[in-house]
Amino acid sequence: MDLLRTDLIPAPRVADLPPDGRRFAFGPEPLLDAGPGTGTVARWLRRELGAATGWELPAAGAGRGAELRLRVDPDGAGDAGPEAYRIGIGPDGAELTGATPAGLFWAAQTLRQLLGPDAYRKAPLPGRTWSLPYGDVVDGPRFGWRGMMLDVARHFTPKEGVLRYVDLLAAHKLNVLHLHLTDDQGWRVEIKRYPRLTEVGGWRARSRWGHRASPLWNETPHGGFYTQDDIREIVAYAAERHVRVVPEIDVPGHSQAAIAAYPELGNTDVVDTAALRVWDDWGISENVLAPTEAVLRFYEGVFEELLELFPAEVSPFVHVGGDECPKAQWKASGAAQERIRELGVDGEDGLQAWFIRHFDGWLAERGRRLIGWDEILEGGLAPGAAVSSWRGYAGGIAAAEAGHDVVMCPEQQVYLDHRQAGGGDEPMPIGYVRSLEDVYRFEPVPPKLSPEAAAHVLGAQANVWTEVMENQDRVDYQAFPRLAAFAEVVWSRLPEPQERDYPDFEARMTAHYARLDALGVGYRPPGGPLPWQRRPGVLGRPIEGAPPNV
Repeated sequence: MDLLRTDLIPAPRVADLPPDGRRFAFGPEPLLDAGPGTGTVARWLRRELGAATGWELPAAGAGRGAELRLRVDPDGAGDAGPEAYRIGIGPDGAELTGATPAGLFWAAQTLRQLLGPDAYRKAPLPGRTWSLPYGDVVDGPRFGWRGMMLDVARHFTPKEGVLRYVDLLAAHKLNVLHLHLTDDQGWRVEIKRYPRLTEVGGWRARSRWGHRASPLWNETPHGGFYTQDDIREIVAYAAERHVRVVPEIDVPGHSQAAIAAYPELGNTDVVDTAALRVWDDWGISENVLAPTEAVLRFYEGVFEELLELFPAEVSPFVHVGGDECPKAQWKASGAAQERIRELGVDGEDGLQAWFIRHFDGWLAERGRRLIGWDEILEGGLAPGAAVSSWRGYAGGIAAAEAGHDVVMCPEQQVYLDHRQAGGGDEPMPIGYVRSLEDVYRFEPVPPKLSPEAAAHVLGAQANVWTEVMENQDRVDYQAFPRLAAFAEVVWSRLPEPQERDYPDFEARMTAHYARLDALGVGYRPPGGPLPWQRRPGVLGRPIEGAPPNV
């Protein structure tokens, strides 16, 4: 493998450079020639590279050629689809060509990697000079959905932290940020017609410290939410970086925060819902939404405001959760049982399916596509609905074979809350050991899928559930460096899992750790957690052995 390819993550399709190691050296003030359709990428380069290098990158004028040239040309970027790009570097500088503006943006990300780790800093280092190796890169992604889910309900990530993660996703050529906005432990998006969702539902009195088996509590009240303008800012910021934001409003389970705010949403004939508070513990609350027309109308109001915040052109999918809905209250509720008889559905499971199908049709009528966790398959779906396969591969296989689009995110493989190594040093260890190498060998398309079904695999995402991640440092530690391995899995066309060259990836990570350092990412070092990254004495829930392949 040549030197250029060695340092790039994710690995490109083609990276060729001459063996003599020639480089193009930039002067102190290079010029930028930004062709039609490249304005957003030009602004990004001037802002991000300008901060690190001190360059202003003025537009090229008569009499001098530009050292950096940007082009959008569907025929000039290779044949790897709409996100394809090509970079050519020679004695007259670098030319970046994207099949679309998105492809050009990924080319700019590669350019930044080629310039070295200091290109990720916020200010230029004294005496630093800049150069690029002669050569060509031709590249494009394997999958169109390359995502990360960030749970902001269990522990809130302030707006600035979300914007930071958009930039981190973009730096790894990931293009979907799935925001888990609501759960039993908090409601995180302002809904103007229902202000108590954030006034009450956005805050809890305390939080369990560690796994739910831990006897420890953090008695500091926890909460926060995004105003509607915060959401608009996040969506616009992400769109400039060709990252799609997928909002999730979880129904009909995982809803205690909403019921605490509006008790009439719960099963009032079974539980004194007026006494409920936003849940302070982890796990699955028994308090679920009542299966009534009034509850449907309430959530239609929620989704009406949500659709305005997440325009279809940048967020065509809306996630409705649909997972882990306990049925005990519905079984005990006379109103729920009468509803089952009225609808003619198959018991409580049929009631949950009815709930999801309602919003499936409601969203489809408004030009959106419903996506939900794989339990939503159990009641039948409209043709345009998609499935997040989390309990393993089986849900994704069933959905794809039935003609539904699928995002693969099996918990046994790509749940990044799971611990990264064995032993006692991992902080609040959860689940199976999922090392950097394990994530690198994840394969989104199961071999048993037929070719027709495999075409329904939109891609994959890594999920970051935050019960035991109380702040940005903990999220960084759990997400990185494994998110870099995941990014290569979903971008690059790799061999079969056991044939992948992990030592080569590990060698390329040496340069990538330096990039993460420059970005201020608190990743897990290869040798294990640093002293301040440990949480001694705080219980997790480790599971021993290899995860099942289900």
